[in-house]
Amino acid sequence: MLEKIVIANRGEIALRILRACRELGIRTVAIHSEADRDLKHVRLADESVCIGPAASSASYLNVPAIISAAEVCDAQAIHPGYGFLSENADFAERVEQSGFVFIGPRPETIRLMGDKITAIEAMKTAGVPTVPGSDGPLDDNDERTLQMARQIGYPVIVKAAGGGGGRGMRVIRAEASLLNAISLTKAEAGAAFGNDTVYMEKFLENPRHVEFQVLADTHGNAIHLGERDCSMQRRHQKVVEEAPAPGIDEAVRRRMGDSCAEACQRIGYRGAGTFEFLFENGEFYFIEMNTRVQVEHPVTEMITGVDIVREQLLIASGEKLGYTQDQIAIRGHAVECRINAEDPNNFMPSPGDISQLHLPGGPGIRVDTHLYNGYRVPPYYDSMIGKLIAHGETRDVAIARMRTALSEMVIDGIKTNIPLQARIMADANFQKGGMNIHYLEKMLGL
Repeated sequence: MLEKIVIANRGEIALRILRACRELGIRTVAIHSEADRDLKHVRLADESVCIGPAASSASYLNVPAIISAAEVCDAQAIHPGYGFLSENADFAERVEQSGFVFIGPRPETIRLMGDKITAIEAMKTAGVPTVPGSDGPLDDNDERTLQMARQIGYPVIVKAAGGGGGRGMRVIRAEASLLNAISLTKAEAGAAFGNDTVYMEKFLENPRHVEFQVLADTHGNAIHLGERDCSMQRRHQKVVEEAPAPGIDEAVRRRMGDSCAEACQRIGYRGAGTFEFLFENGEFYFIEMNTRVQVEHPVTEMITGVDIVREQLLIASGEKLGYTQDQIAIRGHAVECRINAEDPNNFMPSPGDISQLHLPGGPGIRVDTHLYNGYRVPPYYDSMIGKLIAHGETRDVAIARMRTALSEMVIDGIKTNIPLQARIMADANFQKGGMNIHYLEKMLGL
């Protein structure tokens, strides 16, 4: 078992990791920026190290500083959480070359899945369904590209191989604009990601976003923990997540989950990961794999009883998975609302001091947050300040509990998106279930 780890992140996920470490008797080192001295996990950790000023580039993305902190504190491993360096293959490689355990996949696996083209090729080889497309990067042969688009059928979408988070993509609905759109996307991709490689896929008009959670150890074992629906999005950013996904046939769910677990075994995956799909007209199409723990992992934990972060730590310690696939049972339904420090009307960030905080409770309610009375939300980082999760025997019960919990939640001193989340929970179409990825923006008139 690992004895001491560095938590290379901040906010609620850093506190989540710290709690899992405490359960396992693992000592923790909290690294932090100068702006984050008062974070809850920094106060609770066994040791803490300031690694730089507020700017992420000088602190949470400062690889030499993070590794130096691990060396000074005699830690054995580094947990990257999500965001920041969690899917940076070069960072994972530096961690392992420095003699530490990276709590996540191997660097070569992160590289494989971080490039959308090689990821799609790997999934095709593993038998995972993918979106019809160029089957590789687009070259400079314009006539071949035009012919390919005709075969795929318009509309098509051009994507950056190194993109993510909704960036580096452009939808084309007519042949006349295709070549210019490719040129623009390549230029943007080169500037944003340092990689101007792009590829083309069929653009699905009204899909849902459904993803499968997987766990894999270093002994060749891999399982899936069912799926989540993350279709309630604004500007490609998830707002509400739930598990299981409404309206997915059980046989289809089992087949897709099994194919994801088998893909993990084929690519030698290690740790927690998520296969993301577009789901339309009863068919799944692979879009990417997230090689880290997801923000929305709590809804899966609530319906399976599996502590995903704990499993990450055990896998990194060399342990075998604590579960076999036939031991995983889905119980009830869970919904998660992301709570952001932002104006619910114009989505502008709202940093500031928390003057009063009241967190909801009751049956089936879980709150993952680093907030406390008097805490100052800094202006330098992502606006998410917590996650509210509700579990119930049925989806209707989970939504009813979420509506009650949102009405009880008090965060004074800053603006939050709680009113928006309450509006979503009260929406008749959301309550019906199965809305596509465009629904929330249409509902908000965006």
